[in-house]
Amino acid sequence: MATGADSARITAKVHGRDITLDGRLTKDEIRNRIWWWQSADPRTSKEQEDGQHEHDDSHKDVITTLGGYYEVSADPRTPEAERLVEMVYDELNPDE
Repeated sequence: MATGADSARITAKVHGRDITLDGRLTKDEIRNRIWWWQSADPRTSKEQEDGQHEHDDSHKDVITTLGGYYEVSADPRTPEAERLVEMVYDELNPDE
């Protein structure tokens, strides 16, 4: 994964957690990182046990790209979520 000074970098604040997407990620890797909480098992998650990263529904989940700020939907299967993944993928992989 390329992480040099000229590598694309995208940041997000999702479910109270700061996320950085950089280098060459696949669409599945992007989707998994943005919607990380859906694959976490709350019964075994150390963060849940410690009470860290509890999500406050009053704050929107957002991702910052070259094109601006975009809200992250709660469901990764929506058309909006798929467009967001495509856009992030294109920004992280500009030469493809």
